[in-house]
Amino acid sequence: MTVGQEGGEPSSGGGGNLGEAMSRVARRLQEEHGDVESTLQAITTAAVATVPNAEECGITYVIGRKKVESRAATGDLPKNIDALQERVGQGPCLDAVWEQEIVRVDDVGADQRWPEFAPQAAALGAGSMLSFQLFVDGDQLGAMNLYAAAPGAFDDECQEIGLMFASHAAVALAGAEHEQNLRVGMANRDVIGQAKGILMERHKLSAEQAFGVLARVSQEMNRKLIDVARELTDTGAVPGGNRRRD
Repeated sequence: MTVGQEGGEPSSGGGGNLGEAMSRVARRLQEEHGDVESTLQAITTAAVATVPNAEECGITYVIGRKKVESRAATGDLPKNIDALQERVGQGPCLDAVWEQEIVRVDDVGADQRWPEFAPQAAALGAGSMLSFQLFVDGDQLGAMNLYAAAPGAFDDECQEIGLMFASHAAVALAGAEHEQNLRVGMANRDVIGQAKGILMERHKLSAEQAFGVLARVSQEMNRKLIDVARELTDTGAVPGGNRRRD
């Protein structure tokens, strides 16, 4: 059987078959996502079904190279491992994943790279780990982490398939984030348009003058322009003023 086939495991041979199967996985991720969070969850579920010997999967964001945030997981283990990395300040996502595309931990409990993290992670039930970099954006990183209870669960084939899957997952995630940003941008534009309309009608201003009022209030109050516009449309009052809708 090939990768992604229901109820089966990936084929050990045939690069063409693997490529076709990964394309199917990529299409499924693109078809299933509705927003970023559902895409993240779909990635974790598909990864466990795709990568040989993977028993759990989690997607971790590292913010400011310090804060570890568990964004999606197939179970409690990935969340607990992320919380451990946050607590002890070390682990795959806080170290080599920044410089390397892949971090493989064959025996979590015996790994010397993270002396405080390793024994506690093993005690939580992690025997093997595979971490793949999904993206790096400034000081923010996204990684996909695979787990197995037994040491030595992931070999070179697992790593190769996992890397191919992570590449497709990164594309699907970028697409979901782009769509979400577009939706937010359109919604913000509508709110600003409504706020401008209120000011234009109430004070007989031009569209340019109304936008200038919003921008000036935003600057004086050190608040985002969209927040000023939203408060105006919600309350009828310009923030910091005493005017209200009749």
